[in-house]
Amino acid sequence: MAVAEADDVLITINEKLDSIVGSHSECCIFRVRDALRNVNDKSYEPEIISIGPYHRNKPHLQMMEEHKWRFLKSRRDDELRHCVAAMRSLEEKARRCYSEPIDISSKDFVTMLLLDGCFVLELIRKFKIYKDPAQLALNGPRQENTENDPVFRMEWILATLQRDLMLFENQLPFFVLCKLHEMIEPPGQLDQLMGTALEFFNDLLPVRGEKRQLSAPRADNIKHLLDLIHRCWSSLNPVHNRDSTWNHDTVDFIGSSTELAVAGIRFEKMETVTFDVVFNDGLLQIPVFVVEDRTESYLRNLIAHEQHCGNASLNIVTDYMAFFGCLIKSVEDVQTLSRHGILRSFVGDSEAVCRMFRTMDSCIVGPGKNLHYAPLFKKVNSHCDRCLNKWMASFQRKYIHSSWGIISILAASTLLLLALLQVIYQIKCAG
Repeated sequence: MAVAEADDVLITINEKLDSIVGSHSECCIFRVRDALRNVNDKSYEPEIISIGPYHRNKPHLQMMEEHKWRFLKSRRDDELRHCVAAMRSLEEKARRCYSEPIDISSKDFVTMLLLDGCFVLELIRKFKIYKDPAQLALNGPRQENTENDPVFRMEWILATLQRDLMLFENQLPFFVLCKLHEMIEPPGQLDQLMGTALEFFNDLLPVRGEKRQLSAPRADNIKHLLDLIHRCWSSLNPVHNRDSTWNHDTVDFIGSSTELAVAGIRFEKMETVTFDVVFNDGLLQIPVFVVEDRTESYLRNLIAHEQHCGNASLNIVTDYMAFFGCLIKSVEDVQTLSRHGILRSFVGDSEAVCRMFRTMDSCIVGPGKNLHYAPLFKKVNSHCDRCLNKWMASFQRKYIHSSWGIISILAASTLLLLALLQVIYQIKCAG
């Protein structure tokens, strides 16, 4: 009896072990953890399209399913046959990329890879024509305009697709896109694919300014589209802001923008597309940060991706939001940064922007071991701690920011001037 029970236990254990999907190192597409999702569930949910298995068959996403088939219809029969065979060969490898077993039949999973992958590639290709109609003559036999395509005719659809296709849970393994691209396009054009994909997502980047040339990573190192975005945009971060010696005992967080302004810190916007922040001689230079309807979702999904990378040196978005979390604690802080052109909001009043930055704190699990802005924090705090700066800050708090204080200063200055004139007059009379 005991032996039979032991055998049953062993059978159950073996069945469970057989169901484990690959090794952890192969997983690259995860579910967003509840601690993040519970704060703002909508930031991680697709609005109009499902890519991959996690949101497949949700009723509100069916509108775009027919459009996927419409994009696929442009493929020739021989192309489809070779693409189906290629997706079959990648099925098991693709399944292992998801962090949980995907309860979809082999036929449906292969169809999903083909349908979703071809849609993404066709959308990116059409976007290039949409942005530059001159490209129409360079696209071989598939010379169709985008004017009659509702995706490009209605701007809200394109804007929502840009948002949905970068969501952490809404991804296909990048090698699936690469394989389909090789089957459909001329060989040796993966760099072009990555460049066009980055251009497709460019409007989402909240840090605005002068464009810089991005160096595309190797295609075989990229996990999915969100990873491509993260790798290229985080590479804009300058090395000099990194500090491998960071710990909680040696560096304090900086004050809010209002507190820094009172302490004599001056703010200036930088017209550059980087995550760099420069502090020198009391001047804090920060790139322009644009807040629009998709910004919170974009940032939250990049941070979710960073939390699953397992590499603290890559947490540039998390660290940048920690920096802004220090600067923005109140509506007055938002207004301070807005006055200097550093914050530009398209989401409503200052309270809405302040609320967004406050709730972003829930994404951040404390400062990482390699906090990028630790040297900056040290320099700012050192500047604020100097005796003269402390006196100036105290003076401004007591007098400059008070109407009665200003009156007192004017009165005292007037009396001092009158006393000085009286002394000068008496000296002249005595002479």
